[in-house]
Amino acid sequence: MKFVLKNAEELIAAGFLIITTALVVLNIICRYFFNMGMVWSEEVATGCFVWSVFIGAIACFKRRGHVGVDIVVNMLPPALRRGIATLMDIILVVLNAYMFYLSVVFISKSYTKLTPVMGISSAYITAAVVIAFFMMTIYSVLFVYEDFCGKKEGNA
Repeated sequence: MKFVLKNAEELIAAGFLIITTALVVLNIICRYFFNMGMVWSEEVATGCFVWSVFIGAIACFKRRGHVGVDIVVNMLPPALRRGIATLMDIILVVLNAYMFYLSVVFISKSYTKLTPVMGISSAYITAAVVIAFFMMTIYSVLFVYEDFCGKKEGNA
């Protein structure tokens, strides 16, 4: 159970990626061997891929795995490095919170847009953006808390 909770984002993203891959392969098999396609599968596969990307971004962010250029920062003394890391974490709180706000505004204005084939609200797909930036904001706040408490965990 501890493994599932610690790696929930990775497991959810992997599940969506498995569904995406299975639907694409199944649709290819149906088209080439049975001369019939599943018209809905492309839409569902695209939605699952969007979810896997944004949930995967949460997982990467949680582990501080996003790409950064820190060659100059690494040349600074340790105390200054910690100060810059704290400043960057504070900036990330503000940036992620703002992106969360923008994603809520976006979904509130576009929830009436229906998907072309299945006719469901596109909010089911774009909700991944809202959840992703909400979770990244939460992790950013935790990073700032760790900075001020002097507790630095490499993996959350």
